[in-house]
Amino acid sequence: MELDRLDRDIIAALVDDARATYAEIGHQVGLSASAVKRRVDRLRESGAITGFSARVAPQALGWTTEAYVELFCQGKTKPSDIALAVAKFPEVVAAATITGEADALLHIRATDVRHVERVIERIAAESFVVRTKSSIVLSRLVDAPAGVVRNGSPAAG
Repeated sequence: MELDRLDRDIIAALVDDARATYAEIGHQVGLSASAVKRRVDRLRESGAITGFSARVAPQALGWTTEAYVELFCQGKTKPSDIALAVAKFPEVVAAATITGEADALLHIRATDVRHVERVIERIAAESFVVRTKSSIVLSRLVDAPAGVVRNGSPAAG
């Protein structure tokens, strides 16, 4: 779906505050509440907006430590096999195949460093994992909510 500037502005307003009224968003983007509603309905129907949710601070749930773990896998391990295996771990909040030497990159949230270590040990015990390489996050420098495109437009390609 092709998004125009108003669609992007509406999406940005919803990402900032999904509980904002159509009138409030309309005031921000220069449309009537009914015009915003029509656009939001169209964005939902097209799949550009996939849903609405609450953003919860991980620290509020006790997840105060995070790490990124590179997975190095045997032979031609399929991404679907990696996804199935790591989905068993609630501490894995994101996983992706990547370029470079590693086969996948996992984002882990845990209660402390020992918890991260236990999760990595359990993941490393998966039959296809040859080795792991991990990095503990010290502090976040930029932390935009999911779905936000910084500076209002997609990166140049």
